[in-house]
Amino acid sequence: MDLTVVAYIVYLLISVALTVWVARTLSRNGRIFLSDVLHGNEKLADAVNHLLVVGFYLVNFGFVALYLSQDAAVVDARALFEALSVKLGVVLLVLGVMHLGNVYVLNRIRRRGVMEREQVPPVGPQGWTAAPKAGPWAPPAPQG
Repeated sequence: MDLTVVAYIVYLLISVALTVWVARTLSRNGRIFLSDVLHGNEKLADAVNHLLVVGFYLVNFGFVALYLSQDAAVVDARALFEALSVKLGVVLLVLGVMHLGNVYVLNRIRRRGVMEREQVPPVGPQGWTAAPKAGPWAPPAPQG
């Protein structure tokens, strides 16, 4: 078997395994974060989490497929490892950038929600109080 084909097979196996592992880890650990971002709405958090995982798979598998081609033929074991290291390194960088992008966007949404919650008083107005009567401690009432 040609070493270029071996490089393709190893690249695909490792890239797919890494993508699945990262997606599952992000999905499992990101669910709690999404629940907080979405104010405890568990159903919505699960739905958004599932949509993010599907998008993650589509983008990463698409990138892995597009990045599959090899310009130079792999002629020996050294070239095989060099080709794999470059390809897998780029895949890992793309996975990392996508992860950081997701965390950044979700953190912005979370921060906006926290700021909106802080602007609402914890207790609503309980009623109105009468204006103070004129006295030595209060200014005199306007005369009119």
